[in-house]
Amino acid sequence: MTFKSKTMRPDLFQSPDYYLLDELLSDEHKMVRDAARAWVKKEVSPIIEDFAQRAEFPKQIVKGLGEIGGFGPYIPVEYGGAGLDQISYGLIMQEIERGDSGVRSTSSVQSSLVMYPIWKYGNEEQRMKYLPKLATGEMIGCFGLTEPDYGSNPGGMVTNFKDMGDHYLLNGAKMWISNAPFADIAVVWAKNEEGRIHGLIVERGMEGFSTPETHNKWSLRASATGELIFDNVKVPKENLLPNKSGLGAPLGCLDSARYGIAWGAIGAAMDCYDTALRYSKERIQFDKPIGATQLQQKKLAEMITEITKAQLLTWRLGVLRNEGKATSAQISMAKRNNVDMALTIARDARQMLGGMGITGEYSIMRHMMNLESVVTYEGTHDIHLLITGMDVTGFPAFK
Repeated sequence: MTFKSKTMRPDLFQSPDYYLLDELLSDEHKMVRDAARAWVKKEVSPIIEDFAQRAEFPKQIVKGLGEIGGFGPYIPVEYGGAGLDQISYGLIMQEIERGDSGVRSTSSVQSSLVMYPIWKYGNEEQRMKYLPKLATGEMIGCFGLTEPDYGSNPGGMVTNFKDMGDHYLLNGAKMWISNAPFADIAVVWAKNEEGRIHGLIVERGMEGFSTPETHNKWSLRASATGELIFDNVKVPKENLLPNKSGLGAPLGCLDSARYGIAWGAIGAAMDCYDTALRYSKERIQFDKPIGATQLQQKKLAEMITEITKAQLLTWRLGVLRNEGKATSAQISMAKRNNVDMALTIARDARQMLGGMGITGEYSIMRHMMNLESVVTYEGTHDIHLLITGMDVTGFPAFK
């Protein structure tokens, strides 16, 4: 079924590049980005407002996400990935989130929180079994770390599994899980009988495994969110990820996800800026465009400055990721800075549009609501401040 928005204007987005960063990108980078941008304009922008209003994920875009490299673009070709570098991955996330943060959540969860751990921590049999289907979107995954009582402190998790001889018995619950309601597999983090954290691949259909959907969200409304419930779930021993354990294993996945979010938030910010800039030239008040007034120019000047700073920060981080030099703390800084930047721009852009800014005719209010989730998940704004604080002082202030 095809849905068309009754209200949304044509997607006229033009990407700002104030410091000519395109000159730092390879031809492949630009080709990958432009393909993702064209796909978002054609397949996401015309329908996303309707799906957000209905609080429904547009499942018909999954195949297209796979085709543009939205699922594990850096995964090697032999496992179904595109074998692209980290900057290409970031640019794809930027373009998808320019369309909608919820769609980018689906993409980055699949890429960084499902495919990444299977690739890095799994064995060859697991890689061949799952990665090619995940890369095309034939199979969708989710990531189970956050629990009802353990969010910023994931190491306190109570979800656990016991060795029953020929299988593991998994019990516990996870919440705020993107893709959960329709995921085919879940990469679940749980403690063994010694209290050591391991990753397990749980498949839909396993007895005792359920994924109730989370309703009544004001944010990420076009993304499916749910819980993971494990009630004496028998998990085959071959579904344990064998190559890494401990809290560092899921945190390594979060590094990849946070990196993608740092790029994605720029996309949301660029869309809000571009919308506000265009509106400022069209909206006449007191016999002239509002863009000709000092206060509106101040807002626009600050927006493009902050976007440019974030672009430079994230491009450099991408280079470091490609070279294997990026630290967790550097990724943390970019995630916190860029999401905060995008939220500020969304709020200022909404003010520039006045009452029109709260309607579905424009994307700004949807971006603003989405970013209220993005600033919280994958490490809250405050936790990332403490990560940077610990990195520069050497003192952990989490307790």
